[in-house]
Amino acid sequence: MIRVENLIKTFGDFRAVDNISFDVHKSEIFAFLGPNGAGKTTTIKMLTTLLKPTSGEISIDGLDPGTHQSEVRRRFGIVFQDPSLDRDLTAYENMDIHGVFYGVPKRARVERIERLLTLFELWDRRDSPVKQFSGGMQRRLEIARGFLHTPKILFLDEPTLGLDPQSRNQLWTHVKHLNETEGVTVFLTTHYMDEADRVAHRIAVIDHGKIVAQGSPAELKRQTNTESLEQAFLALTGSTVRAETANSADQIRQFVKMWRR
Repeated sequence: MIRVENLIKTFGDFRAVDNISFDVHKSEIFAFLGPNGAGKTTTIKMLTTLLKPTSGEISIDGLDPGTHQSEVRRRFGIVFQDPSLDRDLTAYENMDIHGVFYGVPKRARVERIERLLTLFELWDRRDSPVKQFSGGMQRRLEIARGFLHTPKILFLDEPTLGLDPQSRNQLWTHVKHLNETEGVTVFLTTHYMDEADRVAHRIAVIDHGKIVAQGSPAELKRQTNTESLEQAFLALTGSTVRAETANSADQIRQFVKMWRR
């Protein structure tokens, strides 16, 4: 579903992504893990048409994002780190506008909105303004919205950041259900290693722009002779604190601007 070969992205003399290659299989939950500044955000921007690679190849469902931008964008949904809902609109209105934006026919849109809001336990609050929602409810709504146009791939960039354990667990239960029932491929980033260990079929770890390990959670633990994924992650990337470089608000603005072209 996703194929990356010898991907490089440079900014002047700085190589943010350094010749990485990986595949994401259809209907797989794939975790892309790394410290702050490791190259995760830059890679996601290239996968989602926000940046052009310096060199290398990307294939999304058999299409090159560089030459088939519109077709590729319709094949995926994306949930950014920062909130992107209109807080003055209701939950239903946020979903409906997204469906119109992606060209989902009205009848299908109505049916799909009810199904997703029910699944994410928000149907009873469909007419409430989003500004009245808790952080967990807003996150569930954003992910439900991401599934609305029946994407083949859903990109989740730190989707549970700041949520309490109960909300995190509930959210992943719903995502796993849609992954299993609809065959949606999920590409996620997270700093919660327990989440990646629990939900990901396979993991790629990136550090300093390079892929340093790939495999299932169990395989990574065996490779590093550790008992937890967090220990494996630290063994692969070290324990030095990294500076935060990602700006997901900029990602949202770039993505909206791309769609308006």
